[in-house]
Formats: sequence, C-alpha cells, structure tokens
Amino acid sequence: MTKRHDIHITDRDRVLRAWQNSTELVRDYQAYARETDTGELGRLFSEYAETEALHASKLLEILHGFEQR
Repeated sequence: MTKRHDIHITDRDRVLRAWQNSTELVRDYQAYARETDTGELGRLFSEYAETEALHASKLLEILHGFEQR
C-alpha cells in the first residue's frame, strides 16, 4: 500500500506567489511602456506599472508579517 503525500499550501505561500506575480507584472508593464509606439498607450502601461507596484508593495508588507511570526 502506498502512502499518500498531500501538499499543504499556506496563506504565506499564496502571498509569496502573488507578490512574485505582481513584481513580474510591474517589469512587464514597464517594458511595454518603453516599447510602445504611441504616447497614450505608453502612459497607460506606465500607470499600470505604478498601480501594480502598489499591489506588490502591500503584498510584500504582508509577507514580512508572516516572516516575523
């Protein structure tokens, strides 16, 4: 008989992954802003990068809270 090995994903794991995804989006949006041919679209991507950076910052705060426990 084989023993079943369940993987337990914690809230910390979810926050870490969300933070990683968010920081990746910031880099992507910044690159899109630089690479676009139109000013309006570039500004939109720059705005998205800033907004996503706020999300990443908040997630990092939460992640630090988990680390201090």
